[in-house]
Amino acid sequence: MPLFSTRGAASGKAFGLTAGAGPINVDYLVVAGAGSSARDNSGGGGAGGFRFSNSTFPVSGAPGAPLASATGLEILKGSYPITVGAGGSAVVCSFNGFSGNPSVFSTITSTAGGGASGCTGNTTPVNIPGNPGGSGAGSGQKCASQPPGTAGTGNSPPTSPPQGNPGGATTNGNSGGAGGGGAIAAGGSCGPKAGGAGAGVPTTAFGSNGFLCGSFRYYAGGGGGGAPQGGGAAGAGGIGGGGNGRPGNCGPAANPGTTNTGGGAGGSNQAGNGGNGGSGIVVIRAPKAAFPRVSVSPGTNTKTTGPDGEAILTFTVTGTLTVS
Repeated sequence: MPLFSTRGAASGKAFGLTAGAGPINVDYLVVAGAGSSARDNSGGGGAGGFRFSNSTFPVSGAPGAPLASATGLEILKGSYPITVGAGGSAVVCSFNGFSGNPSVFSTITSTAGGGASGCTGNTTPVNIPGNPGGSGAGSGQKCASQPPGTAGTGNSPPTSPPQGNPGGATTNGNSGGAGGGGAIAAGGSCGPKAGGAGAGVPTTAFGSNGFLCGSFRYYAGGGGGGAPQGGGAAGAGGIGGGGNGRPGNCGPAANPGTTNTGGGAGGSNQAGNGGNGGSGIVVIRAPKAAFPRVSVSPGTNTKTTGPDGEAILTFTVTGTLTVS
């Protein structure tokens, strides 16, 4: 396996000057698969972990304040496996959603989003917490004999900058499910239970995936909480692909998170089944001088030209980055 290293501020200034067969300094966006939601008034699924570096542009948080980003990576000639995490599968007849799957590029691993919990019934005094993850899941509605729901923790395991936030917790039996955590915000814990917001990256720097808002594309939004028993309103999904919670009563299945955003599934209503978590994505940005040297496989993944002639390598499925 070729060697990697992180680059500091000085090497970041040299972005675009790599030549020959030497090391290439790259920036990355690594978003994991998100959590699914459960049956019966569930919380929203947690967003997939969001990890990002950029030497030129800021990362944006809603409503647009810059966020801290990590340093990039140095890569050498060779082949590099890229893992794009799948979202958690939709849940049928179960009160606990599934967590998603991690996405990986070299030493950068984004942790899967947590799966959400639902209501286990008034005669079963069992509290099923939302699962932890890159962002944690929201807990399901508190049923009559249950203790309050527990939120799934976020940024678990911890990274710096943080890769996500906790989900919301339910506190009473009339409020439905809580929102799943997102890249820059925790899930809502009081109605309506909105999912946490995702983080944005500039459209000029990292291609055309994600949820477009202004000049940024957002990823890793938490799922909105589902409606309370008996029907009613539900929480909105977080910007960045989080599914809206399902309003009303008695199905249909909960809204999924958006594919290749790491957005969490929206929560279910009473008697409704859960929804799929959104799959993740990996995007690598290599300088113009290195454009002829980098390629992607399989063909589902793409190599495009950025605004300054740089290579934008987008992995929507698991594949390989090759450096010649």
